[in-house]
Amino acid sequence: MLELLNVQKVYRPSGWLAGGVETPALQDVSLQVAAGDFVAIMGPSGCGKSTLLNVLGLLDTVDGGRYLFEGTDVTRFSERQRDLFRQPRIGFVFQEFNLIDELTVYQNVELPLTYARVPAAERRQRVEAVLERLQLRHREQHRPGQLSGGQQQRAAIARAVVSEPRLLLADEPTGNLDSANGEAVMRLLTDLNEAGMTVVMVTHSEPDALYAHRTVRLHDGQVLLTTH
Repeated sequence: MLELLNVQKVYRPSGWLAGGVETPALQDVSLQVAAGDFVAIMGPSGCGKSTLLNVLGLLDTVDGGRYLFEGTDVTRFSERQRDLFRQPRIGFVFQEFNLIDELTVYQNVELPLTYARVPAAERRQRVEAVLERLQLRHREQHRPGQLSGGQQQRAAIARAVVSEPRLLLADEPTGNLDSANGEAVMRLLTDLNEAGMTVVMVTHSEPDALYAHRTVRLHDGQVLLTTH
């Protein structure tokens, strides 16, 4: 499904720092993720985990190598091409939830479908179905500030999957949760994966990584080890 071939990413100083030292974030990274896989990405802070996730999610470009998504070479896509390609295919879950405080849970989850111009009746059907699945129907008219951390993350996952993406990218999805809510979120990600969704997750948590089919360990922007 996903294939990185000798990918490189370098951060270059800009503005008054232009001409300073370049920082390599990814160095000659090659990685394959099959459809239906569940991959955990681990490594120390600053090793390139989030950069790798951003590249996979077409939020960032690469400076060398190639990126193939389901056989399509997306390496040189423009920003608009990346946006159009990403929207129906990739969902994102973040550590900070990133819900819009002024909107209800229902409206937050509905937002991607609104942007995609899905008809109102279909939006309602899909939002209600995903809220039911994630046990949030009774909270659909609440705002994020009225929810627990676990409920907010479930709402964020509902928003990420309501468009039925083929790939779900999760960046430290349990980082702001207690152990009980963290376990619940990991079980939910496992359920989504078992239903056919490909999941790639960045985590610092060894227990969370055990939910994945395999773990890719990064160090200084390089793949150090892959374990099954």
